[in-house]
Amino acid sequence: MQTQISADRTSWIRDRGRTLGFDLCGVVAVEEYAELAHLPEWLAHGYAGEMNYLRDPRRADPRLVLEGARSLIVVALNYNSDKPRSTELPSAADDESPRGWISRYAWGDDYHELLREKLNALVAEMRAEIAEPFEARPYVDTGPIIERVAAKHAGLGWLAKNTCLINQQLGSWLFLGVIVTTLELEPSLAPFGEIDAAPPPQDLCGSCTRCLDACPTQAFPEPYVLDARRCISYLTIELRGPIPEELRPQMGRAVIGCDICQDVCPWNRKAPVTALAAFAPREVDRNPKMDDRNSPNIEPSPRISNDEFRISLFAPELEWLASLSQEQFSAIFRGSAVKRAKWRGLVRNACVALGNSRIQRDSPASPRIVDLLDRLAASNDPLIADHARWALTRLAAPR
Repeated sequence: MQTQISADRTSWIRDRGRTLGFDLCGVVAVEEYAELAHLPEWLAHGYAGEMNYLRDPRRADPRLVLEGARSLIVVALNYNSDKPRSTELPSAADDESPRGWISRYAWGDDYHELLREKLNALVAEMRAEIAEPFEARPYVDTGPIIERVAAKHAGLGWLAKNTCLINQQLGSWLFLGVIVTTLELEPSLAPFGEIDAAPPPQDLCGSCTRCLDACPTQAFPEPYVLDARRCISYLTIELRGPIPEELRPQMGRAVIGCDICQDVCPWNRKAPVTALAAFAPREVDRNPKMDDRNSPNIEPSPRISNDEFRISLFAPELEWLASLSQEQFSAIFRGSAVKRAKWRGLVRNACVALGNSRIQRDSPASPRIVDLLDRLAASNDPLIADHARWALTRLAAPR
């Protein structure tokens, strides 16, 4: 009887997940998953870098996250775009300013907020539907749950050689969220939409190593293992201090995150494009007007415009990013995942990208860029000054 109740609840939850707009939803029992047994060894190698929050013991055993926890509800939301990929970013034309790369997950509204809102709505509907008292805690990328491992065991996909979760139909452009609950739920065998389907294979990467081969900083010491200290996403977002000089030339024009290992993945060739406008590239005021509270004069969601005074977060101009003030940064990136990098981190990254831009000396943009970097090299912030001086040496070096 209890098994049938648990199965009915799982079916109902997955139906509600579909109604709320999740692309995938699965359920798995709370346990100590095999992949998590390797976490202490991974940490011992130093692969976490400065991300000390990954040492939280609850990450190695989700049973410690919530007393009496029995089930994890795992959801996924597609954020793929029809915009060109990072590997297709062209060089600046003679009359243009070089452009940088912001990872596509940060083009639109902050996915943490959107996904958390949907998870809270699902919990609210669960409380209205289920009379039995229960606890439930939703997490979106900021809690002690390793979502991609939970997603694999909930049947949403497999863990690839680049450590991302891949779904056979949707690819890897997926935001993941988890609800930890004390409810006993029947584990799902496959994401909703695949009626009576078997769980996805554990690994469909086969002999392909495109993601590993394409990584500019060689951040994968072996397949399925990431050394975050060499990952461009870590270097541009999580690392607060100086970027190691030996890695700067390999970072290209990345300023927030890196999409390369996913851009080259064959499973993403035919991945469907999201219908959510919130994940499309924002267009923001190039110079936002500030009121007394430093409020931004920007739309909270993307708005198409050809106004020369607005700029898209898809491949934005590096000069613009490097010249932003702290106040402008706060205004422009309010409600955006970009804010995780902080202002000085973004300017630091933009300096490195300008140094890697290979802008021609006779380009009309060259004098402006050199002048900008000269000013940043004289900054009172030693982090910004150091990276601006490095960029100047790169631009002065023979081609």
